[in-house]
Amino acid sequence: MTQPHNSTEPSTPELMTQLSEQTSRLVRDELKLARAELTAKTKQGGMGAGFLGAGGILAWFGFAALVTTAILALALVLPAWAAALIVTVVLFAAAGIAALLGKKKIENLSPTPEKTKANVQRDVAEVKEHSRHEHA
Repeated sequence: MTQPHNSTEPSTPELMTQLSEQTSRLVRDELKLARAELTAKTKQGGMGAGFLGAGGILAWFGFAALVTTAILALALVLPAWAAALIVTVVLFAAAGIAALLGKKKIENLSPTPEKTKANVQRDVAEVKEHSRHEHA
C-alpha cells in the first residue's frame, strides 16, 4: 500500500530541478572564489617578480662597482689602462667559460619529456595487459 503524497514535500522532478540549480550555483561560486584567489596570487607574484627584477638591477650595478674597484686597485700598481685591460680580459674569460658551460648543458637537453613518455608507455602496456586478461 502506498502512502498518500504529502503536498509539503517536493516531488522528484522538483528535487532534481533544485539539485541542478544548486549544483550550478555551487560551481559558479567556486569559480568566482578560484578567480579571486588567482587574482590575489597573480598580484603577489607580480610584486615578487618586480622585487626580483629590482634586486637583479641592483646586483648588476654592484658588480659594475666591484669591477671598477678592481680596476682602481690595480691602478695603484699599474698604469690605469693596463689595470682596465687586465680586468676586461678576466671578465671576457669568465664570460667565455660560462658560455661554454651553458652550451654544454643545452646540448644535453632533449625536447622530449622522457619520464612522461616512459610513464605513458607503461600505462598503455598495463591497460593492454588488463584488456587481454578480461577478454581471455
